[in-house]
Amino acid sequence: MLEVRIDERIADRYADLSPQERRAADVLLAHLDDLAIYRAAELAELAGVSKATMSRLFRHLGFDDFSEVRDHLRRLRGQGVPVAPDGAASLAVHLEHEIANLQLAISRLDDARLDTAASLLAGAGRVVVLGMRNSYPVALHLRQQLSHARTGVTMAPQPGQSLSEELLGLGAGDVVVVVAFRRRPDGLAELLDLVLAGGTPVVLLADPSARAHAARATVWLECPLTTTAAFDSYAAAMSVVAVLADRVLDRIGPAGQERVTAIDASYRAMREIESS
Repeated sequence: MLEVRIDERIADRYADLSPQERRAADVLLAHLDDLAIYRAAELAELAGVSKATMSRLFRHLGFDDFSEVRDHLRRLRGQGVPVAPDGAASLAVHLEHEIANLQLAISRLDDARLDTAASLLAGAGRVVVLGMRNSYPVALHLRQQLSHARTGVTMAPQPGQSLSEELLGLGAGDVVVVVAFRRRPDGLAELLDLVLAGGTPVVLLADPSARAHAARATVWLECPLTTTAAFDSYAAAMSVVAVLADRVLDRIGPAGQERVTAIDASYRAMREIESS
């Protein structure tokens, strides 16, 4: 379960704070993205309050001291909350971390597991690709790639719609791909149980924070997201999508390649893409 963030704690307790503590709380909120680079004395000076007042505020918010606030911010970063590091990472460091993520993702994507997922997606009557919040762009790209190889691939939830109508009527001959990276809505376990109860196989594509749900899925595909920067990176996830879609196209065979050719011809006939 995600712990209550410091900004939420301030909102909940703001009315009970003294005027001095409110000034201190306002400074914390104003510097939330780079709070970890300050010392408690510096924050007190910015707020124009004593160090004792700042310490009382930390206790009112449920922290023993400022070091515990720092630990709290690091845990938030581990849960996917954008928390600025101590200075932006260099491009070289960023590249190093991206390569490490990609290597880790591929190392955990063994051929047997990938083949199972590809065979399910190639042979299913219907494929529903589901993604919410941060997962939606990756899920949307997967749906677009799969739709080149085969028909019957839909995206859920559609704008303004809930999930129930998208999942109703699925059966053992269909497949649901659940893209569920961290900062996802609550209820993933219930969603997986609902789909599986209908006999529909589930391919779960997620980061390690969803590992507790892996046993529920028919196929579990793990992708790391963490970076040295404030925001998660989905580069490895997009790479796994490309590998999976390519494997599905290979499983479908000539019919899939014929569909790709037909789609490309339609693009050109309707001038939907730029001519090279």
